[in-house]
Amino acid sequence: MPAPDDRPGAREQETTPLRVLIADDSFLIREGLSRLLELSDAVEVVGTSADEPSATAAVAATAPDVLICDIRMPPSFTDEGVRLADGLRRSHPGVGVVLLSQERHVDLAARLLESGAAGRGYLLKDRVHDLDLLVSAVRTVARGECHIDSALVEDLVRRRRAGAPALVALTPRQRQLLADIAEGKSNAAIARDRFLTVRAVEKHASEIFSRLGLTGDADISRRVRATLLYLDAARP
Repeated sequence: MPAPDDRPGAREQETTPLRVLIADDSFLIREGLSRLLELSDAVEVVGTSADEPSATAAVAATAPDVLICDIRMPPSFTDEGVRLADGLRRSHPGVGVVLLSQERHVDLAARLLESGAAGRGYLLKDRVHDLDLLVSAVRTVARGECHIDSALVEDLVRRRRAGAPALVALTPRQRQLLADIAEGKSNAAIARDRFLTVRAVEKHASEIFSRLGLTGDADISRRVRATLLYLDAARP
């Protein structure tokens, strides 16, 4: 029998609904997300919270599989969601976190991934009305993977600084694939979307890591570090 996967947010099976906790200071958003997710058999909303302290307590009380959390909440409305995600990495490593943001916060997205991309996601609020997308993000982080909103990645591509030192060694094709990696896509997903073989994607990724000077580390670490370089190069 294979050993249980102890990565943050990882689940061996999805035969039962994923337990989801929602944290947002807006009552309308909390209720809207709760009612939307009730339409899916794949998830079960186990509670809601309005600020960082109550969300921390609710995680301990309800043991959710995934926390959907506003990136900015009371008391300071700055980076509560990121701090909460970092804290849960230590106190509840099995809980996946999907951060919600009204705007494209590049710095906060980069900070979210600094302690590891496994079991972490970032979605823009103007897209959470899409039930399939929202459930897909929840499932992805529950499996211990990373989900970054494609709209954010596309925005980063448009804002990328020409000739950024970290990326100047990459070919245009490699930069496209690095954008896919930064979005949290697996090699299989990249291969499907780019009409390549998985082996070809693996070879491209290896070359990207080599050109960025990311050698000798575990693959998951190299993907996270490459994502951080990409996000840093996208800052205006």
